[in-house]
Amino acid sequence: MHNTLSLDRKYNAAEWPKDYRENYIRQGLWNDETFDQCIRHISQAYPDSVALRFHSQSVTYQQLVQKAEQLAYCLISKGLNKGDVVILQLPNSINYIETLFALFIAGIVPIFALPAHRENEIMAFAAASQAKAWIYQDILEDAPIAPLADLMVQTCPELMQLSVSVGETLFDSLNAVATPRQRLAKNHPDDLACFQLSGGTTGIPKLIPRRHRDYLCNMRAAVSACGFNPHTVYMTVLPMGHNFPLACPGFMGTLLAGGRVVIADQNYPDHCFALIKQEGVTVTALVPPLAMVWLDAAEVYQPSLTTLQTLQVGGAKMSYEAAKRVQPVLGCTLQQVFGMAEGLICFTDFQSTSLRTLTTQGQPMTAADEIRVVDDAGDDVAPGEIGYLLTRGPYTIRGYYGPAEINQESFDHNGFYRSGDLVRMTLDGDIISEGRDKDQINRGGEKIDCGELEDILLRHPGIKDAAIVGIHDDYLGELTCAFLLCESPHPKAVELRQFLMQQGVARFKIPDRFHFPHAFDLTGVGKISKKQLRSRLKQEYLQNLEGK
Repeated sequence: MHNTLSLDRKYNAAEWPKDYRENYIRQGLWNDETFDQCIRHISQAYPDSVALRFHSQSVTYQQLVQKAEQLAYCLISKGLNKGDVVILQLPNSINYIETLFALFIAGIVPIFALPAHRENEIMAFAAASQAKAWIYQDILEDAPIAPLADLMVQTCPELMQLSVSVGETLFDSLNAVATPRQRLAKNHPDDLACFQLSGGTTGIPKLIPRRHRDYLCNMRAAVSACGFNPHTVYMTVLPMGHNFPLACPGFMGTLLAGGRVVIADQNYPDHCFALIKQEGVTVTALVPPLAMVWLDAAEVYQPSLTTLQTLQVGGAKMSYEAAKRVQPVLGCTLQQVFGMAEGLICFTDFQSTSLRTLTTQGQPMTAADEIRVVDDAGDDVAPGEIGYLLTRGPYTIRGYYGPAEINQESFDHNGFYRSGDLVRMTLDGDIISEGRDKDQINRGGEKIDCGELEDILLRHPGIKDAAIVGIHDDYLGELTCAFLLCESPHPKAVELRQFLMQQGVARFKIPDRFHFPHAFDLTGVGKISKKQLRSRLKQEYLQNLEGK
């Protein structure tokens, strides 16, 4: 067994027990291939096939890998070494995939930051991982990154900043063509390949260590479950760092299968409908709110989407009413996807009845995925009853990066991951998502920790107490509502939004609504848990809506 080198001692990333490792290898779920080997293999298998399409630009597999190799050598020449961590924060583009492939080839470990992340997240990622570099575009989501970059120079002077101007690539910025070749260190399948981000409830997302072995297992299993092949034309619409559009099967699965990736840098229906028609897109992936916007637009404009075979929807539960519109309106098959960046992925089966596809989130994509649905005491519940989801398997991590105590609540003594999801399992083995147990809001597929946002709001001098509540919304799934106890007169909503942006809060975390009650009702002993308070405020809010 590979001794996970100094990497795992450095990162403190939990390992699978020996008997599980041997079993996964015996079943053929794990092999000894690494990402850099896979990248070179697909280049050899499909050298002249188009791998990427972005705007009017085409990149073949051979061109992609050649450029990534040159960029890998350039990054090494800049002082980055195998095992170093970098924060990768780029928008959807060819540049994203070129850079990612270069990092894989060099054995440099990316953290998949999102374009929306700002000061709070980037500083936390740098501190937690001892990142050596931050690769970012100078403008993200229409906002300049220069102020944050200046702040990072002051707070993390040792962090190398590799900035890319809009319209350029990291390859161009570093003049990678002129870089002399050096010997690259060899990757091992048990080495860390990348860090995904949790949607957890401890404030800043925890780092999810993904190794070559388990993450390739994830991607290959998804490719098999979804039937991706060299004829697949996948359009990536969601931010490319998310696990869903990256690995389920996502753009990485498409490339491993020899297919073509069409990159969308906007998610507007008219833009994406035109791309589907122009590029012959066969499959794409959306979160429910965006899927509903597309459905509404398609009913009005009736676009020609004849090549589109499959719409994957995941990140949050899609309502039955929305799900049943997909086939009649878009003319394609709906595939529901349920899972987590920590591992477990479920898909609805293309052979399932339409009712199962419309009402469940499918089944795990490998037979080695283990699932338990348990009650408060940790005992298994009967089929059809709601319980807490526990899972372990060949691509589900055994622990987050960091000290052992961060895993105490998230993993049981048998290595099962406690996802925080409330689910039911049918007699057929299908999972039905019933929400979350954690103090978390799922806003359009983006997870928001209530406690983190409350703590930041309490920095405002005019706020005495704060409670963040998720309120159902037909499009976003949940809206973020802030209930604030303030001195009179209370701050205006526009001022509070500006304050949160100044605090480095990602845009998707800023509350949609602000409410200013006179008091938070307490229990008889004068105390109440935040969880109870949020539940009570939500109930009162909904009752007031019904009374209007």
